[in-house]
Amino acid sequence: MSVKAKKHLGQHFLTDENIARKIVEGLSFENYNNIMEVGPGMGVLTKYLIEKDQNIYLAEIDTESIEYLKKNYPRITEESFVGDFLKQDFNFVKDGQMAIIGNFPYNISSQILFQIVDHYELIPEMVGMFQKEVAERTAAVPRTKDYGILSVLIQAYYDVTYLFTVHENVFNPPPKVKSGVIRLLRNPKEGLAGNEILFKQIVKAGFNQRRKKLSNALKILNIPEVLKTHEFMDKRAEELSVLDFIRFANLWKENQ
Repeated sequence: MSVKAKKHLGQHFLTDENIARKIVEGLSFENYNNIMEVGPGMGVLTKYLIEKDQNIYLAEIDTESIEYLKKNYPRITEESFVGDFLKQDFNFVKDGQMAIIGNFPYNISSQILFQIVDHYELIPEMVGMFQKEVAERTAAVPRTKDYGILSVLIQAYYDVTYLFTVHENVFNPPPKVKSGVIRLLRNPKEGLAGNEILFKQIVKAGFNQRRKKLSNALKILNIPEVLKTHEFMDKRAEELSVLDFIRFANLWKENQ
């Protein structure tokens, strides 16, 4: 018995055991008692995770995958499954922190990343496989074409490392694009707490018109008078570091 990959769920099952091991080895397995795998499919990562000491939770909505995993891995029970990752409030985690791992469905990549950020106080680490383009954008640095909204909003909470690229031919069915594996390690930048909404508004407005200087791109946000001559106003969003955006957002808040 095997599981039929379902297009509407964005399923592409990894078939290369060496790559599966490399992804699992990307986690540190330190300082947390729980691991959640997102989209375990037929268990190519799961088989290595259940050998660890942590509690293992599986976020899976495909009933065929759930039955396959329970049948083929006796350590997995009904209680291991927690449903849709994007709908989690993580209230079931009673003892400490939780890492996230997965070969993530490409059609919800950004939503998965933002769900992790929304619960960053609980999630110290993530290792996961995304569409290569998304992985590169998440890890991008200033003054590059990939650096944008996703880069800044994720890196405000996590240090991002691009680990390795995965080719199409190690999946069933093969996707039409290459994949990239990245690691997130929580490292909240100082000073963001309490100002997240304004920070996100500035980042999004700046990059939505990324070819314009911030003096033009941020006009829709009613720029405080004192900031209209700030040095950043003469720059484009891609020229600012994550820390620049955080400091600028805090200065903005102080002068509203």
